[in-house]
Amino acid sequence: MKRRCTQILVTVLVVLMACSASVWAKKNPLAKWKSKVDMSKAKYVMKVSNISHPVIEGVAAGYRVRDALWKKSNGQIALKYYPLHQLGGEVEVLNMLKTNTVQGMLCSSVAVTNLAPRMGLINLPFLINSFDKLDKFVASKYFQHFLDGMRHQGVMGVDITGYGNYGWATVDPVRTLADAKKIKFRIAEAAVQESLYKAWGLTAVVMPWPDVPISLKQRVITGLDHTPMVCNITKKFEVCKYFTQINYAQGLFIFLVNEKFYNSLPKDLQKILISVIHEECAKTRVLTRKQETDQIAKAKANGIKFFKLSDKEMEKLRVEGDVVHKEWAPKIGADYLKQVQDFMGYKRVLKY
Repeated sequence: MKRRCTQILVTVLVVLMACSASVWAKKNPLAKWKSKVDMSKAKYVMKVSNISHPVIEGVAAGYRVRDALWKKSNGQIALKYYPLHQLGGEVEVLNMLKTNTVQGMLCSSVAVTNLAPRMGLINLPFLINSFDKLDKFVASKYFQHFLDGMRHQGVMGVDITGYGNYGWATVDPVRTLADAKKIKFRIAEAAVQESLYKAWGLTAVVMPWPDVPISLKQRVITGLDHTPMVCNITKKFEVCKYFTQINYAQGLFIFLVNEKFYNSLPKDLQKILISVIHEECAKTRVLTRKQETDQIAKAKANGIKFFKLSDKEMEKLRVEGDVVHKEWAPKIGADYLKQVQDFMGYKRVLKY
């Protein structure tokens, strides 16, 4: 009888443990990306941070780099990936990256400008504002100079992924610039965006991304400066039922690597690290283009209304935004900016 009770107790415990594991997997947003191999014995460990959710292809790239790097380095490099701002906010982690406390980062293009003004190039309005333009820029001789924007601080820019085209997700519909004047737009902690919204004469509230959900619900903000992909995936469209497609810039995640860590690797592993990042970022940019199309379709199917401003008002935004190009020219490098503008076919309004 005692043995029978023991068997029943063991069975119950096993069931409870299985249920607990199942519940944990459902509660843990990163469970499906957990590595299937034991990386504890790797000779080199590389911590890499990101602010957002790996459902976004540009973020999931970190996991794909992890797996490919482990395989191609024969288990010598373990990349420990921390998305969902597990290691802190982006400005905080950028400082950790400089000191080699963190060895890598998929940093958003809006945040990186705080420590690398040259990288503000990518946020300038209507310069590199489509997937095709981004591909053209990446394939050009100008791309590496952009990536080297933090090199003087001991941080290497290696490659980029992305998260789509910037526009306006709003609580109330924005069909015209007059409508936009009534919106309190959340913008990232990003200097270029602050300059841009000032030039446009729109109300901007600088706010960390984790504070957005409650601020939307309380109407501290009534709009987001972001991409439709991110807004749909992170459920911001549960509050913001409208999206105005401005497409003024591409959102990027820039794969940054601490140079001291890179130099600590043997030459063969340095080569593997860089080649793996390039390969996975290139694949991810293709996936990102498709993901934006898919996420817009899903959002529309769920009742989100999409708008475009008139050609006249879009030209007004472009002309007013040119002030930001002029303001940032000395910080980015006037000659470099002019070369990129000419290469991309950007029409300057002002004399710089």
